[in-house]
Amino acid sequence: MSDAALVEQASLGDKNAFTLIMNRWQKRIHRFAYRYFGNSTDADEITQKTFIRVYEKLDSLDDPGKFSSWIYQIANNLCLDELKRAGRRNSENLSSHIFNSNFIEKNSPAVQVEQKELSKMIEGIVLTLPEEQRVVLILKEFEGLKFREIAEILGEPEGTVKTRLYTGLTALKKKLSTQRIFNEYLNYD
Repeated sequence: MSDAALVEQASLGDKNAFTLIMNRWQKRIHRFAYRYFGNSTDADEITQKTFIRVYEKLDSLDDPGKFSSWIYQIANNLCLDELKRAGRRNSENLSSHIFNSNFIEKNSPAVQVEQKELSKMIEGIVLTLPEEQRVVLILKEFEGLKFREIAEILGEPEGTVKTRLYTGLTALKKKLSTQRIFNEYLNYD
């Protein structure tokens, strides 16, 4: 059954339909929030708050076909609220996604130490990216959303989203090269 059909049923009070929506979307929203904060506790809290908000506001969704954009928008807004409230900036070890695992043998102890150091360095660099670039990077590169969907989630023009991604990736690449980490280690050219 499609998300749109489940949303329609759930908005009419069908608790089983809402449970199916939760089961279908829980891991995706948790993964998204984890990439924002880098820890499961905050990701768990954001995931729970997201589904509470979805439950409360489901009947206000005008187009059930846009549920995926709508739920990411709710999760993104809750993440931003949490960042403002807590006054902190955390990040997952994003280098696990950026690091090209095909380049070197991971089983070597020396390589594992190097990879751990590289991961910490990349994590620190990602923390320096502005939130508006980081969220686009997460939604595009790690969640696999299309530019159109990201634009809808953020309420920004598609061109702005593309610019933020390009700017974020360019800044990341530049900062990595100043640390003498070059393209052969990365998935990005």
